[in-house]
This record gives sequence, structure tokens and C-alpha cells, in this order.
Amino acid sequence: MERGSGGEVAPAFSILIAARNEAEALPLLLADLTAQAFPAAHFEVLIADDHSTDATAALVLAAAATAPFALHLITLPPSETGKKAALAAALARARAPWLVCTDADCRLGPGWLAAYAGFIQQQPTANFISGPVLLTGPPTFFTGLLGLEFAGLVGVGAACLGRQHPTMCNGSNLAYRRAAFEAVGGYFDNQHLASGDDEFLLHKVHAAFPGTAHFLAHPAALARTAAPPTVRALLRQRVRWASKWRHYQSPASRYLALLVLGANVSLAAGLGVALARPALWPWVAAAWLLKLAADAWLLTPVLAFLQRRRWLALLLPLQLLYAPYALAVGVAGWRGGYQWKGRAVQN
Repeated sequence: MERGSGGEVAPAFSILIAARNEAEALPLLLADLTAQAFPAAHFEVLIADDHSTDATAALVLAAAATAPFALHLITLPPSETGKKAALAAALARARAPWLVCTDADCRLGPGWLAAYAGFIQQQPTANFISGPVLLTGPPTFFTGLLGLEFAGLVGVGAACLGRQHPTMCNGSNLAYRRAAFEAVGGYFDNQHLASGDDEFLLHKVHAAFPGTAHFLAHPAALARTAAPPTVRALLRQRVRWASKWRHYQSPASRYLALLVLGANVSLAAGLGVALARPALWPWVAAAWLLKLAADAWLLTPVLAFLQRRRWLALLLPLQLLYAPYALAVGVAGWRGGYQWKGRAVQN
């Protein structure tokens, strides 16, 4: 805890949330924040309304009157739009030395904030902390495939951070030290890009302060977010993510993206070659077995952590579908345009 300029005790954490048309989801998130096993006086919540056309702003104002923690609504001016602008506006009003970010449609357990506090005590030199995220939804084949793929992203991001070659993280569950954010210029050099509020910052903090970015592998720190309900929604989300790949400055991230795309496309191409030349089937089969075994080796502990071991049975179907999916998303992401939250975006 620190004291502000007026002598008041400042909170330990400022929770930043960008919201656009989230009146349906926000009551659940606010209930989760109310239930935190962490003193309400030690954190504040700042929700930046990104020009919502529903009751988002009114809901936050009403909740602020009864919330046990300090809850503030930040309204973006007409000239500013997008998640980065919303987060920057919230950060400008924040009082804490640590900023914690989540999304308006996430669900959090009661130990979420306490897990971050405990990790910071264990790692006092930390500047950036990436938290785990779980995709949730109905127990369907489609949701299982999405959950398995997303679990792989979480596992790769955690492993790369563990080896101090950070590649990816997720803006729905992360924290960073305000001083580090300011030292690397915040979003200044990528403000024109609609996406990348999470990974660009991770890469810059790692470059400026090596060894101070970490993954928080604690079950209580898990954030849950709903899986895209349709293929169309999935593609829009993934194209939004992929649109930032061509702007990466981190070599590790560029190499990883090329490796993943190349490996999956090569496996699919191998099936076609083997159909034309049956003598190559043993080699193609060996490549598939090697890839599936490597994926299972990575995913088994991740799925155990997420308590979703059953998803491992979907590994083969996911691999069969991944090459056309990755190619389509990669090409669309390279073009840079996508639809998000009712807006047409061009990166």
C-alpha cells in the first residue's frame, strides 16, 4: 500500500476493464470482484466505456453506489475508440502501482486477485505477469476443439515465459507494474493498431527488463471466458489476433508463428503426397505420430491444470482441421482487416 498526494492510502491494485456493449456480462464480473478473498479497500476497479450503445454506462454508475470497492466509470471522448484507448483512459485515472487487466465478459474465482498478490510477494522484481485463461461453453464437439486449441496457446505462452523467450499472453488475464509500462512508452509505438494491447507490451517489457516477465501458474488465478459460439465468430476473433503477427518486433514470436503454420501445413500436404506416392506412407505416418506425441506431451499437464483432460481425445480431429483453418486465418490476418464489436477495423 502507498499513500497518494493528498495523504490517502492508495490501493495495491487497479483493475482495468475495457467495455463495449457489455451490460449483460458486467453484473457477473462485478459479482466475482465483490466476492474476492482480498480486502476491498486494497483494490479499485476502473471500467472504460468504449462508446457502448446499451446500458453499460448506466449499469456501472448504479453498481458504483453499492460496490464494496472503489468503482469508477471512465467515458471515452468521441475522438477515441478501441480497447487500447479505453485501457489508457482507465490507467490515467488509476492510483495503484500494479495494473491488473481482465475483460468485461470474463469470470473470476474468489482467489484471483490474492493469487496475483502472493506471486508479487514471491517475485518482488516482477514487472509483467501473464495469467491462465480457460475457454468455457456447452459440452459440444465444437467447444471442445476450441478449448483444446486455446489450451495449447496458453501452454506455449507459459512455457516460453518459463524459458524467458516470451511470445504470447492474453489480455483477459494479466498484470503489469505501472513504472514498467511508463518506462517502455506504454502503447505509444503501436497505438495505431487495434489489437496487441497484451503481447506488444509483454515483448517491450521483456526487452527493457529481461527476466521480469512471468507466468502465474496458480489455479486460483484462472480467468474463464466464453468460447466463440459459431465458426464465423471464431474466425473474426482469430483474424483479429492474427492481424498483429506482421507487426511483431520480437524474433521469437515471428519464428513461432512461422513454425506453427509451416508444421501444420506440411503435415496436411504430406497426406496428399502419400496418396499420390503410397511408398511415402510410412514417413508421413511417422511425421504425424511425432507431431501428435509432441502435442500430447505439451497439452497433458496444461489440460490437467485446467481440469479438462477429456479434451485430449480431440487432438487428432483438431490436427486434421488445423491446416486449412490456420491458412485461412493467417492470410486474412496478413490483410489486416476484420470486424469487431460492431466496427470495421483495419490494422
